[in-house]
Parts: sequence; structure tokens; C-alpha cells
Amino acid sequence: MVLAQLGGSISRALAQMSNATVIDEKVLNDCLNEISRALLQADVQFKMVRDMQANIKRIVNLEALAAGTNKRRIMQQAVFTELCNMLDPGKPSFTPKKGKPSVVMFVGLQGSGKTTTCTKYAYYHQRKGFKPALVCADTFRAGAFDQLKQNATKAKIPFYGSYMESDPVKIAVEGVERFRKENCDLIIVDTSGRHKQEAALFEEMRQVSEATKPDLVIFVMDSSIGQAAFDQAQAFKQSVSVGAVIITKMDGHAKGGGALSAVAATKSPVIFIGTGEHIDEFEVFDVKPFVSRLLGMGDWSGFMDKIHEVVPTDQQPELLQKLSEGSFTLRLMYEQFQNILKMGPIGQVFSMLPGFSAELMPKGHEKESQAKIKRYMTMMDSMTDAELDSTNPKLMTESRIIRIARGSGRPVRDVMDMLEEYKRLAKIWGKMKGLKIPKKGEMSALSRNMNVQHMSKVLPPQMLKQIGGMGGLQSLMKQMGSKEMSGMFGGMGGDR
Repeated sequence: MVLAQLGGSISRALAQMSNATVIDEKVLNDCLNEISRALLQADVQFKMVRDMQANIKRIVNLEALAAGTNKRRIMQQAVFTELCNMLDPGKPSFTPKKGKPSVVMFVGLQGSGKTTTCTKYAYYHQRKGFKPALVCADTFRAGAFDQLKQNATKAKIPFYGSYMESDPVKIAVEGVERFRKENCDLIIVDTSGRHKQEAALFEEMRQVSEATKPDLVIFVMDSSIGQAAFDQAQAFKQSVSVGAVIITKMDGHAKGGGALSAVAATKSPVIFIGTGEHIDEFEVFDVKPFVSRLLGMGDWSGFMDKIHEVVPTDQQPELLQKLSEGSFTLRLMYEQFQNILKMGPIGQVFSMLPGFSAELMPKGHEKESQAKIKRYMTMMDSMTDAELDSTNPKLMTESRIIRIARGSGRPVRDVMDMLEEYKRLAKIWGKMKGLKIPKKGEMSALSRNMNVQHMSKVLPPQMLKQIGGMGGLQSLMKQMGSKEMSGMFGGMGGDR
């Protein structure tokens, strides 16, 4: 995923600091310089990087810290907090409510993926029980209405536009009126974009905004925009009251940091990120879990949500139980591959687990990932029950590997690759060993009275050690808010 490189660089800088025998001013400065260099290379604005460095130095005042204080933990916490502050304007955006009509207007430059994002936004809310509708007020780009019409038809979302009318304001007003009468509770207006910022674009946006009086204006930005992001976002903010940002094309290998610095320019939160071309490759952006994943600290809430989203309800307790046992068989890998085809690429899912930064498992090309998984599943179809259910890697002898290759019509090299993938995933799965799964009904009591003792019982010993023991867990809970931590672990009982 985009920013995986940035997360990896920051994680390495923090790891190098952790390996130092004594944490002194030089070690601190070296770590900060490495982090600053990584942020600047990712196109984050210079002023933001400079401010972040100054803030961390103020928090991590080595001379003022008492003897015996865990300086590494304070440093890590300061980096986490500052990255969160950089991405969080401190105010939530407007949230549509079911049954109450809301108008949301999308703005952005041409080529930023605005029309596709409109459909993704509508589809996301449709799955949540909303009744969305799309209005194409883009009369500048040839084919804009055709694209929106095609997307909306595929997603079964009502739409409005015109091949004859050239006035975007008139189309927008007519579309909004029509869908209000049809009791749609989320009316999305797609506006024109341009190849560059120009007066005509901003004037048209202002007129559409005045005529439709949107509850929320969403600025759509391409993640590869680079250093121009700050100025571009500011120009849009001055023209219309941008209330939220959606960042697209986060599945590429662009630097992406510039788009994140757009948050500072618009003083509006990022609410979603587009992670691919398909309609469901659209993630809610939540600052703390995002930064946590970026630094390789994991995102438990995201991981549990993914499990609840794609694993059938009756299989969830069994899967969570197997997670806690840490035993990973080829059969379990086969079952999870079936779910992963719905869940998303392996790297994206496992980057949510602590200790695995996105850089270790970068998001590959969608079609290639799926083709590889299907090849692995074909090979596993040629295995015996004993092979699929064994946790002993020595069982896979040379003769068995040759037999599986022949049976599946694949080269021996492919079978070896599949077994390597199994070993790698088994290692990740093994980190979950010892995870205490609260029984049904216990979860509410745990949530009400969440404290360090409870949390230390839920976490596997090796994960607790990775966080920094009881002291590290205490800091993490303070940092993320005890209530929020209980929410993160609230899905583990399978009691939803």
C-alpha cells in the first residue's frame, strides 16, 4: 500500500533507537532526523515536519525525565501522537443520518477519481441501509455522465443527469429536487473537474454549492499529487467550504504524504481512502488505527471488523478459537484463502496485526494476488486429508511434493512457493497463540471494567512483551483511551 515505505522507514528509525544502549541527545536527534527525512521524501510539507520535530523534542525532554523512565516508550508514544495530530484536525465532519435527507457535493481536479469515488461513497452507505442517489452535474468532461450512469447501474443506485442540458447548476438543482421527492436520504452531487485550478472551475463550484446548499462538501484528492497538495487543497477550501477529504489511489506506489498534508490545508478530516478500482475497495479512515498500522503496531479493530465482515457468523467463534490456539494447518489456510478473496489481499489484512508493517507485505496487483491464491488452492485440492490437517512441516517430503505437483498440473517450484507462503502465514498466526477469547456474555463486563490487568489477560504473552510489558500496555491504553481500547477488543467474544 502507498505509505508502506514511509511506515517502514519510521519503524526502522524507532527500532534503531530501541537497540541503542543509552538513549541520549545524539540518539534522539538521529532518530528524529531519520523520521523527518522519511516524511519529506513522502512529500509531507516541510513546515509540518519541522513543527512535528519541535513538538517531539519538547515532549521528550531527556534532561527533565526522571531516572528509570522508559525513554524509548515516551519517544515512540510522542511519534505516534504527533503523527495522529498531523492527520487529525480535531473536529469531526458532517455524518449523514438514515431517513433524513442529506446533500453531499464532491469537488476535485479532473483525474482524481471523483466520479468513481461518488459511486463508492454511495455504495458504502447503501450497504449501511441508506437510500442513496447520484446526480451528474459534470457537463465539462465528455463521457462523465456515461461513466456515472454505468457505475450507478452496476451498483443498483438511482442516478440523474442530462445529455442535452449544459448548465451544471440547473442539472444539480433538478436532480436534488427529484430525489428529495423520491425520499432518498443521501443525494450525492458530482461536479466538474479541470486539469488545473482555474477561475471558471471555482466559479462553477460556488454556483452549484449555492444552488444545492449541500450539508457536506467532500474534496477528492489523488494520493500521488505530491508537494502541490497543500496549495491545491487550500485553493478549494477558499472557494467552497470543504468539510471532509477523501484520498484516492492509495493502492499505488506513489509517495502519498502530500495528500495527507492536505488535512492541514483544509482543516478537514480524511473520512475515507480509496484502495483500488473496485467499488468495495473503499476504507473508512480512522486516524489512530491508520497510524498504528503505519508504525507496524497493528490495528485490532480493523482486523476483527474484517473477520466479522467476511467470515460467516457460525464460523467466527471457531476461527477465533483457532487464532488463540495458534495452530495453523494447510486446511485452515485454504479456508482463509476463500475468505481473503472477499476480504482483500493478505498483506492488507495481516498489516492490521501488531508487528507486521505494510512494508513487509506490500499490496500487490489485485489480479495477480487473486490468481496466485487460486493456484495455491488448486495445489491444495491435490493433497490428502492428513497433509491438509497436519501442523508438522516435515510431513511434506519430496515424493509428496512431486505427487501434488503432478496432480495439480503445476511445476514443483510452485508447490514449494505455496509451502513457503504457508510457513510464513503459520509464523504470523503463531503470534496469536495464547489470545484469551472471552466467552459469550463476558465481553460486556470486560468492556465496562477495562483496565491493564484485564487487557494483559486478553493479550498473548509474546504480544504483551512486544508492546513493552505492563508499563507499555498502560501507556498504550492511556494514549488510545481506555474506552476506545475496550471497543477495539469488543469484537473478540463473537457476541455482536
